[in-house]
Amino acid sequence: MVGIYCYLCRVKVRIAAKIPSINMRIERKRNLQRLINSRKNGQIKIITGIRRCGKSYLLGELYRDYLLQEGITPEQIITLELDNDANARYRNPMELGTYLRQMVGDTSKDYYILLDEIQMVEAIDNPYLPKESGSKITFVDVLLGLKNLPNVDVYVTGSNSKMLSSDVATAFRDRGEEIHITPLTYDEFYAAYPKEKRFAWREFVAYGGMPLVMQKSTHEEKSKYLQDLFRLTYIKDVIERNRLRADAETLDELLNVVASAVGSLTNPTRLANTFQSVKGLKIKNETISTYLACFIDAYILSKSYRYDIKGRSYIDTPLKYYFTDIGLRNARLNFRQQEENHIMENILYNELAARGFNIDVGVVEYNHIVAGKKTRTQLEIDFVVNLADKRYYIQSALTVADEEKRQQEVNSLNRIDDSYTKIVVVRDNILPWTDERGVQYINIEDFLLGKINEL
Repeated sequence: MVGIYCYLCRVKVRIAAKIPSINMRIERKRNLQRLINSRKNGQIKIITGIRRCGKSYLLGELYRDYLLQEGITPEQIITLELDNDANARYRNPMELGTYLRQMVGDTSKDYYILLDEIQMVEAIDNPYLPKESGSKITFVDVLLGLKNLPNVDVYVTGSNSKMLSSDVATAFRDRGEEIHITPLTYDEFYAAYPKEKRFAWREFVAYGGMPLVMQKSTHEEKSKYLQDLFRLTYIKDVIERNRLRADAETLDELLNVVASAVGSLTNPTRLANTFQSVKGLKIKNETISTYLACFIDAYILSKSYRYDIKGRSYIDTPLKYYFTDIGLRNARLNFRQQEENHIMENILYNELAARGFNIDVGVVEYNHIVAGKKTRTQLEIDFVVNLADKRYYIQSALTVADEEKRQQEVNSLNRIDDSYTKIVVVRDNILPWTDERGVQYINIEDFLLGKINEL
């Protein structure tokens, strides 16, 4: 038996040393529906997300099965895994274009091209122009050429947002559609969870939603898998793709610092100071900013700016960083879970991002008198989320059982004078209710499972 203290569960979790391996089908209904809605819309569908979050499974398994159920024959579905060394020749865009055009030569049939890890295709010199011209051929050229074929629908996956850099985005213009997916949300994890559902939350809090984690049996296997993702994949990918001169140890330490402060306000200056005081390392603010941007490009981290609700303006610094997956965050700290409120906040952030919301940290300022002097105070709202004409104010709280604590949590919400929905998500096992000011109170599992709210 392995014991792990789960702060969000408030119990010591005893996990059996051996649980049978799980082979399961994980449904990704929200993401699959987005692909279905985009079918044959005349655009290139670009599926992005952190490595190992399930992009290939979504495209090559779930979406392929959907097409087959719709009467598309296997011959009409062309799949190519570009991170497979057997397909290394197709990392040359000219070779890739030639091969795919051969496969879709029958104009009487519709074809679906599913390309996995498109960022593996390298730019090459244009062989039809003098080398000194600097002209390149890239995967963008190949995709746009295929898009022009009336019987072809193109889908690609990519693990790094460098494939969607400003230059590439400009080249695509309105001819490409990004479909970003995340690790498993809690409802997806819960639906596939093979053991007693009452244990689902504590495992999700500890290990997160990377799909292959669910295939692992023991704590040792799960933790090793998550830690190896950083050691063998993420860190190396960030260094190689961005041509960083930093060593892996420095990037490791930065991730550890961010993991320790997840959900807390910070900025590159504060992080640089932490490096100097705790690690004895002197790193420039600008260098820290560069490394953080690389982690965001690789979808390891996300950031959220502060938004002055009454002033309707953004505050550049400090800001908050969140891990794309809470299991990855916990693995950075060897599963020493601390600051349970921040862990729960990170899970909520990821859920809102998966639902397609734009997420800011809210700031409410008000004036009051302290010791006879006029004082201006800032209060924080964990999330101000927007999607089209919808807006919600959301506070994450472990408990509101105590009236004083409840008033503390809703103080900022009650100072907002608009009519948008205000929600407090709590760890308390409560039935949903609404107070006299219209603030809704919802248990976190109910919120994540979409049982009782309109989001």
